[in-house]
Amino acid sequence: MNPFSDEKIVDSWSKNITPWIRAINNNEIESRIGVTNRAILKEVINRKPKNVLDIGCGEGWLVHLLTEKGINTLGIDVTEQFISYAKKYRKGKYMLLSYKQLEEGLNGQLFDLIICNFSLIGKNSVNKMFKSISSLLNKRGSFIIQTLHPLLVNSENYVDGWREGSWQGFDKEFVDPAPWYFRTLSSWSSLFNANQLQLSSISEPKDENNNLASIIFVGTHNN
Repeated sequence: MNPFSDEKIVDSWSKNITPWIRAINNNEIESRIGVTNRAILKEVINRKPKNVLDIGCGEGWLVHLLTEKGINTLGIDVTEQFISYAKKYRKGKYMLLSYKQLEEGLNGQLFDLIICNFSLIGKNSVNKMFKSISSLLNKRGSFIIQTLHPLLVNSENYVDGWREGSWQGFDKEFVDPAPWYFRTLSSWSSLFNANQLQLSSISEPKDENNNLASIIFVGTHNN
């Protein structure tokens, strides 16, 4: 298996299901609890959607919270163990579905809002997914991505390309970190523009020390 590929990402995550679920349930990821979870919830709730699609939902924490707030939310993920856990322990609806299967698998469903919260780390799968987004959004729908801020990467290597993964800061139960495909700010913008989406806003959540924690892109139909 190519160590820098979308397939390797799925393979790596499949080996870390149990420690990841424990880390989420025990609030072990400081940046999520302190900044990024709150940031994505605010972006979603402020738009008052009636129905939401969470792409790459993992074990379902976000779908669960949105469902509790009365928002009809569907989570999809390519990892069977995550979906099985979510169906058993989380509120909301869940489907086992890859990014490549979006349009076919969702059978014409439309959404007010689509979320990708730290779930776009591949290359070809992400490019393919972007091509489907416009066809899944209602006319005034929004597409929200939260991801690692590109400026947090060494500026001397500020070019698109695969990067080695790391579990730095996590406990020793985590193994075989997934690679990820880095995109510059201009490359993220180009993905929106090339797929009938207008990049309507960019926000940059920061921690209590004013350090960048992530970046949030919001796209809408480019009508």
